[in-house]
Amino acid sequence: QVQLVESGGGSVQTGGSLRLSCATSGFDFRRSVMAWFRQAPGKEREEVATIYTTSSTTYATSVKGRFAISRDNAKNTLYLQMNSLKPEDTAMYYCAADGGSWRDFKYWGQGTQVTVSS
Repeated sequence: QVQLVESGGGSVQTGGSLRLSCATSGFDFRRSVMAWFRQAPGKEREEVATIYTTSSTTYATSVKGRFAISRDNAKNTLYLQMNSLKPEDTAMYYCAADGGSWRDFKYWGQGTQVTVSS
């Protein structure tokens, strides 16, 4: 049974930091491309950060230099360190996995809410 469970969301003020975690099980984490997505009310889902099996990373322009994605293959866990948070970062954040099927993100968590107040 595939499970992705996000945690670490919450409410912070502008300029604050949060660290999201995504604990996973039931699929080959080490061989999966992992990503963080977010979706704000009334907006399209956005791919925020991606980490490949080589540990190379990509970021949306809107978060580059402020967010850092990482993975711990020994713990099957994905992380997103978010610094210098802005109100526009407010959204539900989801982790996703391709399960080895090259960016076909077929496994999703339930999401964790991040709210940034000005």
